[in-house]
Amino acid sequence: MRSGLFLLVCLIVGGSVFAVALELGNDYYFFAGYVVLQYIVLATAWNILGGYCGYVNFGSAAFFAIATLALAVVLQTLIVNWDFVGGSRGAYIVRPESIAPFGSYIRYLFLIMMLLAVGSITVARLIERSRLGYGFATIRDDEQAAEASGVPTLRLKLIATTISGALMGCAGAPFPYYIGYLQPSSAFGLDYAVNSIAMPLIGGTTSWVGPLIGAILLGSLQQIATVTISSAVNLLIVGFLLVGFVIVAPNGIIGLVHTYWQRKPDDFVGRRRVETDAPGSVP
Repeated sequence: MRSGLFLLVCLIVGGSVFAVALELGNDYYFFAGYVVLQYIVLATAWNILGGYCGYVNFGSAAFFAIATLALAVVLQTLIVNWDFVGGSRGAYIVRPESIAPFGSYIRYLFLIMMLLAVGSITVARLIERSRLGYGFATIRDDEQAAEASGVPTLRLKLIATTISGALMGCAGAPFPYYIGYLQPSSAFGLDYAVNSIAMPLIGGTTSWVGPLIGAILLGSLQQIATVTISSAVNLLIVGFLLVGFVIVAPNGIIGLVHTYWQRKPDDFVGRRRVETDAPGSVP
């Protein structure tokens, strides 16, 4: 599928989802859907560096503001002690109750995040099918061999970091207007870093489809758990799913499906061979 057609299909799907949410007539679906779409952008952004290049990034929360998990903690401590931005008191964000022609403001934010999700998926797909994506793959497979073969690994890693960080920043930009009140623990929460890593790993890191599937699956489960049980169990859900997929499908859902379709022709050939070799069978 050509890139232009792929983008058009994504926009049509996104528009259809927005129309269905409008038809349901309950703004909660926009609140919950915004989070799932945000996770799609974050998971896709993480996968550009962590999946395509193979560089695991634990500092997603710092960009949702890339080095390590400690960077997010250091930045949170800095913000807590910075009175100019509210410090530990946080800051209130004044937003309108409604905006024409969308109605409630959350519908407007949902549409913005939908466009960001479509954009991030399109960028990831373009990278995956380009020379840049092939360069990322060589780094993931064997960086030293890639460097010896003339691949500019440092330049490619900088490009991957820049694209990944930019998309994460885009995902976090509407966040203050979504929650209405910012505090260090909400902006630099470790759940963003954990979810950004878990979703591509669950869905599969070798394709743009993996983070999409992982974000929809895990994000939806967490939203359901938040409403029915408590948001405190969200990280527990992530832990159980990660352990389960490491045991059952270490390459994620995409890897599991790929393995299944690879085995089907072999199973068919094996059955035909047994039937042919059976006594009295006709070749």
